[in-house]
Amino acid sequence: MLMCLILFALQQHDTYPLVVIANRDEYYARPTQSAHWWPDTPEIFAGRDLEAQGTWMGVNRNGRFAAVTNVREPGGLEPARLSRGQLTRDFLSSHEPAEAFLKNVESGAHDYAGFNLLVGDSSALYYYSNRDPGVRRITPGIYGISNGKFDEHWPKLKNGKKALANALQQGIDNDCLMQILTDDSQANDGALPDTGVSLNIERMLSSRFIRSPDYGTRASSVVRFNHQKEINFVEQNFNAAGTVGGPIEENIQIEI
Repeated sequence: MLMCLILFALQQHDTYPLVVIANRDEYYARPTQSAHWWPDTPEIFAGRDLEAQGTWMGVNRNGRFAAVTNVREPGGLEPARLSRGQLTRDFLSSHEPAEAFLKNVESGAHDYAGFNLLVGDSSALYYYSNRDPGVRRITPGIYGISNGKFDEHWPKLKNGKKALANALQQGIDNDCLMQILTDDSQANDGALPDTGVSLNIERMLSSRFIRSPDYGTRASSVVRFNHQKEINFVEQNFNAAGTVGGPIEENIQIEI
């Protein structure tokens, strides 16, 4: 139930100190709610996995941001005790500083399957993975996270970061950013990573937007934080047949 591509620019634009564009890839059969204000946790705006009640990415009214991806580890792993989507949910519902939150996560990281976790706000982002130990503060720049290590040199990260950098220089409108996410071009075989899956699967997973009969990109999201303490959150949902409805858009005034 996790995001499988996160591209973000931290303090790289005069108007938007944080821009995040991300795709959530998942089996179409997994029950999901699109982005909304959660009735049981009213400060959270996010999509929701209805199986484990967590989220792959979201924000809250205080300007906190969280997103998680899985680490691709095919074959022979024991089932995890806890869902990785709880990590993002717990951060968005807490007031604990991001770095301290991740240090607490680190102490219980063995309860989860492999993950990459990004938390913070538009002034500071922090990263932790239970497959690459150590909490790190992200320096200003343009980065990508998929299902390997942080900013690993995968084709869709390399070309996605370049596309995001170009968008930052050309007006940074939501349509342009969404087009980056919906590119389904696959990488050449020679550029593919070797993550332990078959060549056909590696090809399918190499595109930013993934299509297959039972698994693919379920949601594309664009999140922009501006200097006026506002968040613009846009999400487009998909199923096996294509687009589901129109885009969801929410403008959030950050409460300090």
